[in-house]
Amino acid sequence: MTDKQETYTVAPERLAPIPEGKMTEAQKKAAAEIAAGRRGSVRGPFHAFLRSPTLMGRVQKLGEYLRYDSLVEQRLRELAALMAARDWTQQYEWHAHVPHALKAGLKAEVIEAVAEGRRPAGMAADEEIVHDFVRELLANRGVSDPTYERALKQFGEAGVVELISVVGYYALLAMVMNVARTAVPDGKPLPLPLLPQQLRVKG
Repeated sequence: MTDKQETYTVAPERLAPIPEGKMTEAQKKAAAEIAAGRRGSVRGPFHAFLRSPTLMGRVQKLGEYLRYDSLVEQRLRELAALMAARDWTQQYEWHAHVPHALKAGLKAEVIEAVAEGRRPAGMAADEEIVHDFVRELLANRGVSDPTYERALKQFGEAGVVELISVVGYYALLAMVMNVARTAVPDGKPLPLPLLPQQLRVKG
């Protein structure tokens, strides 16, 4: 952890896990549905979403499709997810997805560059298309015609829509967890440094 990270303190969690004994019947049902699915348990953003169990059920089904069944290859959707996490400096999301990204074949050097806010060197051609598309989308709230055409040629219309949806889904989770102050598991150090524009001069 860098010196800059050491000065970055985390406030107490706002929407912590709800003990089972304090859950409503609707919350118990929603939690059981997640636990019975591919996720295997309620964790991360879904502790916060459990306050609205109907919404949680619908959000997690969207996420289940985008995470496991999307037309976009996992390596590429993990890159998009990490870029959304970096954009929101979402520590839990970054912590959770780096292992998935590495397992899917994304290079550690690419992940490190995204963490530092740099354009990664040595990306595969399809990774460059995703990176440039997502970077423009997050920075400009839209993409230019050349960037769109490259993504369209690579992924088709359905793939482009799903890539956008991956970014939007993980941005949604990031917003919820940033407000909820979702903790990184086991008291581990925060994995993301603050970017220069996020640092504040003391004094």
